[in-house]
Amino acid sequence: MNQISEKGLRVWRVYGIIQTFIVLLLAIGAGVLTYIFEWPAYIYAIAAVIVVFYAYFFVYLFPKIKWMRWRYEVRESEIELQHGLFIVKRTLIPMVRVQHVDTSQGPILRKYGLAGITISTAATNHEIPALIVAEADELRSRISGLARVADDDV
Repeated sequence: MNQISEKGLRVWRVYGIIQTFIVLLLAIGAGVLTYIFEWPAYIYAIAAVIVVFYAYFFVYLFPKIKWMRWRYEVRESEIELQHGLFIVKRTLIPMVRVQHVDTSQGPILRKYGLAGITISTAATNHEIPALIVAEADELRSRISGLARVADDDV
C-alpha cells in the first residue's frame, strides 16, 4: 500500500501549531479573568499545563501517528483506504460506485506543494490527503479512467 507524502506530516504539524495558538489565546484569556476576578493563582498553572500538553499531542504525537497509519491503494476494481489515530479504519470503495474525483489545495497545502483527492460516491465522500500535486493529478486521472472502465463493464 502507498503512504502519503512525508510533507503531509509537516502540514498536519502546522495545523497543530495553529490550533495550539488558539488554545494559548484561550489560556491567556483565562489568565486575564483570573487576574480581574482575583481567582486562585493555580489557574495559571493549570492553563499552562493544558497548553503544553495540547502542543505535545497535536503538534508532535498525533500528526506522527496519523501519518504512519495513512495508507491507500488504487486497484482496477477498488480503492482501499486505511487510516486512523487510535482505531484503524479500512475502507474499500468499488470503482463502479465512484461518481467523480476532485483535487483540492488550500494555502498551507499549496505552500508545501501538496493536494488532497476527494473520491465521491452516491452515499459518501472519501479523501486521500497530502499527496504531491503531480501524484494527486495522476491519481485523479487514473481513478477517473478506471471508474469509467468499471461503468462500461456493468
